[in-house]
Amino acid sequence: MALMTKEQYIESLREVKQKVYLFGELIENPVDHPIIRPSLNSVAMTYELAQDPQYEDVMTAVSNLTGKRINRFCHIHQSTEDLINKVKMQRLCGQKTGSCFQRCVGMDAFNAVYSTTFEIDEACGTNYHEKFKEYMIYVQENDLVVDGAMTDPKGDRGLPPHKQADPDLFLRVVERREDGVVVRGAKAHQTGMVNSHEILVMPTITMGPDDEDWAIAFAVPTDTEGIFSVYGRQSCDTRKLEEGADIDMGNPRFGGHETLTIFEDVFVPNERIFLNGEVKFSGMLVERFAGYHRQSYGGCKVGVGDVLIGAAGLAAEYNGADRASHVKDKLIEMTHLNETLYSCGIACSCEGCKTKSGNYQIDLLLANVCKQNITRMPYEIARLAEDIAGGIMVTMPSEKDFKDPKIGPYIDKYLKGVDSVPTEDRLRVLRLIENITLGTAAVGYRTESMHGAGSPQAQRIMISRQSNLNKKKELAKDIAQIKELAKI
Repeated sequence: MALMTKEQYIESLREVKQKVYLFGELIENPVDHPIIRPSLNSVAMTYELAQDPQYEDVMTAVSNLTGKRINRFCHIHQSTEDLINKVKMQRLCGQKTGSCFQRCVGMDAFNAVYSTTFEIDEACGTNYHEKFKEYMIYVQENDLVVDGAMTDPKGDRGLPPHKQADPDLFLRVVERREDGVVVRGAKAHQTGMVNSHEILVMPTITMGPDDEDWAIAFAVPTDTEGIFSVYGRQSCDTRKLEEGADIDMGNPRFGGHETLTIFEDVFVPNERIFLNGEVKFSGMLVERFAGYHRQSYGGCKVGVGDVLIGAAGLAAEYNGADRASHVKDKLIEMTHLNETLYSCGIACSCEGCKTKSGNYQIDLLLANVCKQNITRMPYEIARLAEDIAGGIMVTMPSEKDFKDPKIGPYIDKYLKGVDSVPTEDRLRVLRLIENITLGTAAVGYRTESMHGAGSPQAQRIMISRQSNLNKKKELAKDIAQIKELAKI
């Protein structure tokens, strides 16, 4: 089963017995829970698109490990073309769901761990890379969703892991056995955890010489004994609980989610451990993962941006304002910003290079420039969409009022825009804009754009490291015919 269907994926999750808490209760059936299900539908779309012949080149690839055609979300990049197709795939999935589709973190973790384990083995004589290749074959053969887990709670940001008042604030090894290790801690902001079959854990920062117990990378099934998750609260999430809710949800079919995932003395067998105390390589793993994930945002956020631009265009049309020059100009600016983000994602892919392990890595400088732009431009796109939509976007009566036999006709009469457009259609597109800019989808489009894959300062640090300022100085000296650098 190298490629699962959407239906097979949904049924496979019923076999995963994760412990998930939501609103203080243990959820018996996460698959069909009304708050969780839209996010599952978004992941299912990645399976549905992979089955569509018109998207085969973008959504699938040939595995370097098995030679079989697999879902690209499970692929180890073999060329710059693969890196480009990854971004195109992410844009497509964003266009089809208008939300976070949750498989990017795992895909980016695969590629970072793949190349890093090769170089650890080369330097330390370990056998992590072969173990990880076996793991990847298992993931590819079963077309699994893997949650990439990097972010620790961190506690006091001014202290390294070994100096924290509570050592569990960074996930760590608490016991070492002949057959594996026992870990304790938590991973925060876990995108798509409840919809995943496996979790691939990585360290969250560069570890120092006294942080060996925290320098750990491994993979286990998401329903492993000792793992449980607390589902993250989202703005407007309880709208999904309303019977018959559709319009008010804005995007009733799709969504995303995050969890706080706790590891309470979880056993990890040796064959699933890919880093174990080699602190010198923790920074390499973090840096490579961050680069891949910052590239990802040049695809997924652009796809959602396409939906938001389209919704703003419809709102203008339904309001009768689509011919106004200032509205046209705002839509042009939204498109300009969105395509700039896409250009960054494509650029860092085109400039990618081969690692020692054979897989391809993006250009780290351009990937960080991509993500730095992502921290800003979606906010401006959202602002312009809200501008075009008008204040009615946040003052509309509820869907229940609209469907009420007595009150509904008044709403239908007085909230009509262009006469040829049903009032309901106007309300639907306004709720969609609200969902992306303020509601549940705003988690993925706005705040995640700011903090996902590292906060803005993290990219600025990497841009500084990768900018090669000294080379630029030499270029300036050559043009200016300066023989020696003046002593300062």
